[in-house]
Amino acid sequence: MNQNKNAFTMIELVFVIVVLGILAAVAVPKFAATRTDAQIAKGRADVASIRSAIITERQSRLIKGDSSYINKLHSSTTSYFDGNGTAGINLLMYGVTPEDANGHWKTGAACAGTPSVCTYTIMLDSISVAFTYTPADGKFTCATANATYGEMCKQLIN
Repeated sequence: MNQNKNAFTMIELVFVIVVLGILAAVAVPKFAATRTDAQIAKGRADVASIRSAIITERQSRLIKGDSSYINKLHSSTTSYFDGNGTAGINLLMYGVTPEDANGHWKTGAACAGTPSVCTYTIMLDSISVAFTYTPADGKFTCATANATYGEMCKQLIN
C-alpha cells in the first residue's frame, strides 16, 4: 500500500515553535533598543534645528541693526518653537506640538526673569531631559552634569 504524507508530525511542529520562541526572545529586546535610539535621533535633530533657527533669527536681526536674540521661543500652548507668534518670525517652519510622551517636547518650568528664561523638556525612555533657552545669549542648553538625566542630555547634544 502506497501512503502519501500530507501533514507535519508533532515533533516537527514543536521544533518550529521552539525556534520561533528563541528568535522572538532575541529580537524583542533589539526592537525596544531601536525605539529608544530613534527617539534620541529625533531629539538630536530637534535640538539641532532649534539651535539653528535661533542663530538664523539672530542673523536676520543683526542685518536690521538689532543685536538681540529672540525673547521667547513660543507664545502658544499648542505649538512650540514657532517664533513666539510674532508676525514675520518663524523659527521652525512648523511648530512642535507639545505632548507628555516619549520622544515629544513639553514646557518645564514657566518662563521667568527679564528677559524670560524658559525651560523645555523632551521625554526619552520615560526620562524628562530639560533644556533651557536664555535670551540674553541665545543659548539652548541642557545640564550634562545633572545626575538624573545627564547621560541622555549628552546623547542629545553630542
